[in-house]
Amino acid sequence: MPEPGKKPVSAFSKKPRSAEVAAGSPAVFEAETERAGLKVRWQRAGSDVSASDKYGLATEGTRHTLTVWDVGPADQGSYAVIAGSSKVKFDLKVVDAGKAEPVSAPVPAPAETPGGPGEAPTLAPEVEGGVPSPEGERSGAGRPGWWVAVSQGRTQTPLPTGSGSAAPEGPRAPDDPIGLFVMRPQDGEVTVGGSITFSARVAGASLLKPPVVKWFKGKWVDLSSKVGQHLQLHDTYDRTSKVYQFELHIMDAQATFAGGYRCEVSTKDKFDSCNFNLTVHEAIGPGDVDLRSTFRRTSLAGGGRRISDSHEDAGTLDFSSLLRKSSLRTPRLEAPAEEDVWEILRQAPPSEYERIAFQHGVTDLRGMLKRLKGIKRDEKKSTAFQKKLQPAYQVNKGHKIRLVVELADPDAEVKWLKNGQEIQMSGRYIFESIGTKRTLTISQCSLADDAAYQCVVGDEKCSTELFVKEPPVLITRPLEDQLVMVGQRVEFECEVSEEGAQVKWLKDGVELTREETFKYRFKKDGQKHHLIINEATLEDAGHYALRTSGGQALAELIVQEKKLEVYQSIADLTVGSKDQAVFKCEVSDENVRGVWLKNGKELVPDSRIKVSHIGRVHKLTIDDVTPADEADYSFVPEGFACNLSAKLHFMEVKIDFVPRQEPPKIHLDCPGRVPDTIVVVAGNKLRLDVPISGDPAPTVIWQKTITKGNKVPAGPAPDASEESGAGDEWVFDKKLLCETEGRVRVETTKDRSIFTVEGAEQEDEGVYVVTVKNPVGEDQVNLTVKVIDVPDAPAAPEISKVGEDSCMVRWEPPAYDGGQPVLGYILERKKKKSYRWMRLNFDLLRELSHEARRMIEGVIYEMRVYAVNAVGMSRPSPASQPFMPIGPPSEPTHLAVEDVSDTTVSLKWRPPERVGAGGLDGYSVEYCREGSGLAWVSALPGLIERTSLLVKDLPTGARMLFRVRAHNMAGSGPPVTTKEPVMVQELLQRPRLQLPRHLRQTIQKKVGEPVNLLIPFQGKPRPQVTWTKEGQLLAGEEVSIRNSPTDTILFIRAAHRAHSGTYQVTLRVENMEDKAQLVLQVVDKPSPPQDIQVAEAWGFNVALEWKPPQDDGNTELLGYTVQKADKKTMEWFTVLEHYRRTHCVVSELIIGNGYYFRVFSHNTVGPSDRAATTKEPVLIPRPGITYESPKYQALDFSEAPSFTRPLVNRSVIAGYNTTLCCAVRGSPKPKISWFKNGLDLGKDARFRMFSKQGVLTLEIRKPCPFDGGIYVCRATNLEGEAQCECRLEVRVPQ
Repeated sequence: MPEPGKKPVSAFSKKPRSAEVAAGSPAVFEAETERAGLKVRWQRAGSDVSASDKYGLATEGTRHTLTVWDVGPADQGSYAVIAGSSKVKFDLKVVDAGKAEPVSAPVPAPAETPGGPGEAPTLAPEVEGGVPSPEGERSGAGRPGWWVAVSQGRTQTPLPTGSGSAAPEGPRAPDDPIGLFVMRPQDGEVTVGGSITFSARVAGASLLKPPVVKWFKGKWVDLSSKVGQHLQLHDTYDRTSKVYQFELHIMDAQATFAGGYRCEVSTKDKFDSCNFNLTVHEAIGPGDVDLRSTFRRTSLAGGGRRISDSHEDAGTLDFSSLLRKSSLRTPRLEAPAEEDVWEILRQAPPSEYERIAFQHGVTDLRGMLKRLKGIKRDEKKSTAFQKKLQPAYQVNKGHKIRLVVELADPDAEVKWLKNGQEIQMSGRYIFESIGTKRTLTISQCSLADDAAYQCVVGDEKCSTELFVKEPPVLITRPLEDQLVMVGQRVEFECEVSEEGAQVKWLKDGVELTREETFKYRFKKDGQKHHLIINEATLEDAGHYALRTSGGQALAELIVQEKKLEVYQSIADLTVGSKDQAVFKCEVSDENVRGVWLKNGKELVPDSRIKVSHIGRVHKLTIDDVTPADEADYSFVPEGFACNLSAKLHFMEVKIDFVPRQEPPKIHLDCPGRVPDTIVVVAGNKLRLDVPISGDPAPTVIWQKTITKGNKVPAGPAPDASEESGAGDEWVFDKKLLCETEGRVRVETTKDRSIFTVEGAEQEDEGVYVVTVKNPVGEDQVNLTVKVIDVPDAPAAPEISKVGEDSCMVRWEPPAYDGGQPVLGYILERKKKKSYRWMRLNFDLLRELSHEARRMIEGVIYEMRVYAVNAVGMSRPSPASQPFMPIGPPSEPTHLAVEDVSDTTVSLKWRPPERVGAGGLDGYSVEYCREGSGLAWVSALPGLIERTSLLVKDLPTGARMLFRVRAHNMAGSGPPVTTKEPVMVQELLQRPRLQLPRHLRQTIQKKVGEPVNLLIPFQGKPRPQVTWTKEGQLLAGEEVSIRNSPTDTILFIRAAHRAHSGTYQVTLRVENMEDKAQLVLQVVDKPSPPQDIQVAEAWGFNVALEWKPPQDDGNTELLGYTVQKADKKTMEWFTVLEHYRRTHCVVSELIIGNGYYFRVFSHNTVGPSDRAATTKEPVLIPRPGITYESPKYQALDFSEAPSFTRPLVNRSVIAGYNTTLCCAVRGSPKPKISWFKNGLDLGKDARFRMFSKQGVLTLEIRKPCPFDGGIYVCRATNLEGEAQCECRLEVRVPQ
């Protein structure tokens, strides 16, 4: 806001003003800038407005215009115009068409003025923009002119009174991308005892399920529980436009029904609401009769008496009727007392009624109360407020709201109160004062702003209530499925769009609460919400949901009993003295802890004995093994009845005394094991400790036999034959192993040789040959090493037989089983957008297929599989193709027979209640004859999308049954069948024309407009329709008749005057018929008046006379427009408008000037195309003085044309009007011609040329790049010619 005392510099010389416009009319706002060429932007609700079918933008010099066509309630709001740094706001208010044109008493036509001709007649003021005058608003006893009360239980319909056209179809659809309403319920008024209907329309093209609509009265009263005698709720669905219509019917309205109402509509992920008000008027009682209207004399124009120009003569009181037969009249002495009684009763409380009736002699108390109830109390009109606050406002949380009042005194002081406390100006509360308007703006509304507000001016105040509606809370991150074991902690986490939002947790549709055992714990962390179950049980399994006002998130919890699987058990070990012994096992749960036992006693770790737990692997390491370490070792997992045992053998090498020359020998003694076969798991350390002896010390040679073989594919069963594939290996060579360092190394001491492989791999598998030699001899042993591993990952599984909550998963075995038979498979699934995989089975699957269940319909899933052998679990397979569980729809509803003929039956139905995530592909219709053993025949070869069908070629007289199924990609749903057989036979119905109300009056159309008259009718069999005009059958190409089984249409593409007349439509069924007449009046502009002449000229005045036009345009003349033009300038100025007489006096003329006069005639179409103009000018003489002009010698002022200011090159933007200017002099006045690139522009309508006082202007309207080029202006007279040129460049904005 500008600082006090400083006037901001504005770019506007004329600012647009707020306006009230009738619905359906255009609204025009004008603004003028200080200088031309200034860029101007128009805005609505903060967004720029561009030229379209709805908005028209025009610029002419410094004048800028915004036109809003076909104004509706959706266009009401705040607008702004911006130029430079200046911004001007203004409002557009839309009122009903009837309120903009109030019905008032006829205004007498102005009579001749008895005074001087300078007195102008008094005309009725005309309201601009459809804004009713205060007198017009008060006329009609406060009733709006557009309201038509319909009795006998019919709905009240707003229609423009006095008009032959129907009411507008409804407000335009809002452009808001978040809103659901196509048409919102509007405010309504009804008389006590009448009926009214409120309608709301919701777009259903993008909705999978029908929306849920609730009607409320006030803030909390749900009207669905009040349905009964006075209130009904209805809903329909239009399949063609895909629009849901919901209606609230109020019958036999009472005074208590008045107030604020609200309509709420919600879908799966959207929410919208709308407020509207109902006003209930009291019925007009006998006490409201105005006695003075009985004696008011009515003045009629043309009735033979002189009518005054003023309104003094209109509506004067005539008491002459009271003087007639006065002797027969008996004066009623109680009349004045009766008026006093009712006045006293109006102001008195009900407890005083009996006392007042006794004092004034009223004995019929029941009649008195009934009459008093019908009397409308006079409402005290506010002296401080012209416009008060509305009863209630509603705003979304975080948005801005403006509370506006209009005061009677623009200088009055205003106080704003919130819940009785005065509001101080702050960043959120802004006070504005513009003229008589006072505005309170609340920005960033919160729930704390939901309160009662008051505006106080002096001793008066007006109140309202503000409802702050929280926007729907949306799910930004959904819940994840979880799979846990019994006793584990479960935590669901979901993120919503707003901090601190109110949410509900549900399990299988039942709301969860904090029980006494505190089983469920709810946690809020900003936008995150958590549901925690400390110790899960089998009963906790199910579907959990988090529900907000804008949707819900669903996830599944699967709780399994604890089962521990052993992927790798501990094995027996044989080690020598001072060696290291390592026992290792792997289990399925990485969180399981355990205890190591030695001979049944718990083993205590120390510096030599170490226990480790890394993931799923548990290790027991014993360093420097001694004979005391030989024992039985066991691993016992905590919480499971399981025991893994192995034995540690201590190997003591005993060397007997032998002679010095002892041949070498390899000592391998492995009790309980095959000495020449060693099995190692891939990745583990392989250590072959071979004791040797010999004297002298032998030489040890390690060799590996190089073999080639094929991988063994995994089979479906673990019991495959071990002999298969035995001949797939061939021996090629022996590789000498002699490295002492690295992954594969050999270490030799005096009494042993150690072969070590760090991290065994598949290539380490084979036969190792150990040879010891000395001079006495040699010894050799073959050791077979087998490396086993987890299987390869299977291929991606395939999904088939997808159902509503299940599917069949198939997969192939892995290409390599890891050297061990595949024991089974593990299956996992996850949602498409999730990262958490959930295991579906704990017991291994032996087959290559599995039926997955308990999935959520409409959610996209993926599957993957693991292969498991004795070593462990493979890597996961690639994810399957995404799939969505879907089920067939339910049966259609409300199957009914709409029409029956001799060979056809028309069926209609509604969509099924449950469509499912698969959508709806269409419907199939079948029929069968009663008693034919239900041999159903398809009515159509394929599916239909609409919910109605005409079944043809049925046998006449047969009794048929019909059924309808709904189909989607999952298949067909259950059928719905007609309850009773249908007799295929034509029904006879009397013809009846249903003539619409707007066609019962005279139908007016302008010349050239299309005529489209649609008349619905009833009748069976199909009636014969005949159209006649003035008794003659309609014929010709200009008039076309289109008939259907339910209506007939008369269509004229372009109406002419000859089409006016009386049309009759006849409906005939056999010997029965029905008729209706329509009167069509085609109107046009009138012809100009005739024989205009100057009757008299005196002083400053001229009296004109003319005759009415020969052609009135087939409608009543509304008046004439009289214009005058000075002979010197020939610029026409309007003198009189809407003038009804055929003679007038034009005054205030200038002495010494000559004048021409012309007259246009007007009717409802517009002014005449031409005007009647006086042939000769009328000179206004100067009285009493004769002036003789001096005589001068004639001088020759002839001069050849010359340009005093040439054209200048210009560069303009395409789409904006531009002008080229220059100045020329010459005598006589030169003839001006404009050329573009050598072409004459004189006949091009896009160019306008002006010449005024030697200044030449060429206006180019909305130039495009094609208009660029060389422009030449040429001036020619008898003395010569001259020309100048310039270049024009038209740029396209980027």
